[in-house]
Amino acid sequence: MKKKVMVGMSGGIDSSVTAYMLQEDGYEVEGVYLKLHNRTDGYHEKNIGYIEDVAKFLNIKYHILDLADKFTQEVYDYFVDSYLEGTTPNPCVKCNRQIKFGAMLDFAKEHGASYLATGHYAKTDGEFFYEADDKTKDQSYFLSQVEKEALPYMMFPLSRYKKEDIIKFGEKLDKAYKKITEKSESQEICFVETVYTDVVKKHANIDIPGKVLDEEGNIVGEHKGYMHYTIGKRRGFTVHGAHEPHFVTKLNPQNNTIVVGKKEALEINEVKIENLNMYIKDLEFECTVKLRYRSKSTPCSVKIADNIGVITLKEAAFGVAAGQLAVFYQNEKVIGSGWIKSTK
Repeated sequence: MKKKVMVGMSGGIDSSVTAYMLQEDGYEVEGVYLKLHNRTDGYHEKNIGYIEDVAKFLNIKYHILDLADKFTQEVYDYFVDSYLEGTTPNPCVKCNRQIKFGAMLDFAKEHGASYLATGHYAKTDGEFFYEADDKTKDQSYFLSQVEKEALPYMMFPLSRYKKEDIIKFGEKLDKAYKKITEKSESQEICFVETVYTDVVKKHANIDIPGKVLDEEGNIVGEHKGYMHYTIGKRRGFTVHGAHEPHFVTKLNPQNNTIVVGKKEALEINEVKIENLNMYIKDLEFECTVKLRYRSKSTPCSVKIADNIGVITLKEAAFGVAAGQLAVFYQNEKVIGSGWIKSTK
C-alpha cells in the first residue's frame, strides 16, 4: 500500500514540482492550500486556480484549509506588535512553527498522511535540519524554531536541487506547469504587499515626529516616527552637523526617540537569547551562528541556563536587532535557535 504524503501547495512552482516528484516516487499525494489572510484582491482565487490545474494534471485531491484566524493571532498580530514595541519581527519563522508545521501538520495526520511535504529548500533526517545544496535558496534558518517532534513527519524533495533545475522540471510538464513557470516568485512576507510600514499604519499612527539622540542622550536631530526605523538603518532622519554616516542603534518606543551613532556603535560581541528551540541537549557548546537570514555564519560559544542563552561571538557582528532569530549551525546542521533579547 502506498504511503500518503500531504503536500502544502501555494500555487507556485516549488510546491507544484514537489507534488509531482513525490507522485513519481510512488507516494499517494494529496495537496492542501492554506488560506492565511483575508486579502480581497483575488490573491487566493488566483493561487487556487493554479492548484486546480496541477491537481487535475496529477489526478490528485486537494484541500483548502482556512487558518486565517489562527494566522492573525499567531503571526500577523505578533508582526504588528513587534514594530510597536521597537523590535524587528520574523513572521515566517513564527508561521513555520505554529501554522505550516503545527496546524497544517495536524491536518495532514488527521487525513491519514504519513508525511507532510513542502517546497522549502532545506534537508531533514527526522532529527535535525540541514542546509539545502543550493545555498542561495536555503531556508533552514526559517525552520529552526519548528518543534523537534515534527521533524520525523517532514519531507523536502527540493533539497538537493537548484532553482533552475526546478524550473526545468516545470517546463517538461503539462500546460498547467508552463503557466506556473511564468508565475512570479512569491513575496517574502505574504501579507506585506508593499512595505511593512503600510501594514503597521493600519493599526497605529506611525508618523509622529520625534528626536534623534546620540549615545550620550543629547538631542542631535529629528526623525519621522520610531516605527519607520530598524537597527542599522542609516537614512530617513537628520543629524545636525554630521560629516559621517550615522546609523540607528536603538529605538525607544516609550518616548518616540531613536539613538544613532557611527558604524562602530553597531558593533556587538555578545547576544542574549530567549525562547530557545534546541535539537541538542548540551548546555555549553561551540558552533557558528546566523544572526540574520542573509548574514554570514559567525563562530561563537554558547552557554544556556534557565532557557536563556548567552552567545559570545569570536568575531564582532554589526546591526543585530532584538526580535530577530539567532540560529546555531555545526557545519550544515541546524542544532537550535533562539529569539534575540539584547546585545552588547
